[in-house]
Amino acid sequence: MAFSVVSTPAHFHLPKKLTFRIRCCAASSVSTRSESTRFDLKTYWTTLIADINSKLNEAVPVRYPELIYESMRYSVLADGAKRASPVMCVAACELFGGDRLAAFPTACALEMVHAASLIHDDLPCMDDDSSRRGQPSNHTVYGEDMAILAGDALFPLGFQHIVSNTPSNLVPEARLLRVITEIARTVGSTGMAAGQFLDLEGGPNAVEFVQEKKFGEMGECSAVCGGLLAGAEDEEVDRLRRYGRAVGVLYQVVDDILEEKKNGKDENEKKEKKGKSYVKVYGVEKAMEVAERLRAQAKQELDGFEKYGDGVVPLHSFVDYAVDRSFTL
Repeated sequence: MAFSVVSTPAHFHLPKKLTFRIRCCAASSVSTRSESTRFDLKTYWTTLIADINSKLNEAVPVRYPELIYESMRYSVLADGAKRASPVMCVAACELFGGDRLAAFPTACALEMVHAASLIHDDLPCMDDDSSRRGQPSNHTVYGEDMAILAGDALFPLGFQHIVSNTPSNLVPEARLLRVITEIARTVGSTGMAAGQFLDLEGGPNAVEFVQEKKFGEMGECSAVCGGLLAGAEDEEVDRLRRYGRAVGVLYQVVDDILEEKKNGKDENEKKEKKGKSYVKVYGVEKAMEVAERLRAQAKQELDGFEKYGDGVVPLHSFVDYAVDRSFTL
């Protein structure tokens, strides 16, 4: 249910028609965007992936009952995981001067929640996917019963990990409570669960709501949690909320466009699955328009963080990468 990054061949690009109009903006905003083109996002991202993978390995050890933990680890530590949610959380925390050590426990919790949602999404009664990240889905390996238990266990483990491992000298308890509340809201009946419900039961007119809830919610939560950990003001948290939601949906819309262009319409019809996307409901051209609008929205929200200078550059770079896919992870 979270925003993801599909692996695409280096030679594969979005259609040229997916371009973005340059709107008038302040010189400082132009400067920040220029910096984002020079920022080494790949090194920033891959460094954080290594740190987060190490911490996740420690956070989800194998203990009794072993089979549940093995199932949990299979998805949480899967090869090829891009850790987009944790990385966005860290970047948002650092924007406001926070220490990434303060963000790592929440970043790991977000990945646990992400993994749990994917485990449940892939079940035959949901999206019915037999593979995930290039390997068999959790239920394909461990069975539906164990996959359900692994997902159920990962959600509360994430909350426990935040409370037990966040340095109290870096993050006051009141901020932690807001972070936990934010994650609970995101995965609950008004968040990702609502998106999955309408993905299964809603008509084609529900596509915008489905995309915002299944994919935008996790991006929103990731950015907001990072800001909360660092003590962002309420107005700044609201900007992060709108930014993260736009980026979360943007990633998925571009994923769908790339898949459509790579596989072709006939192939997609053969592999028809449950689920709603802008590409499936409205076609590639409409999806491109949606991606253009989302990119502009995300950039506009970041204009409000100009006073933080280069600190906002990683968040700008995420937006550009969502569309350009200029490197592989």
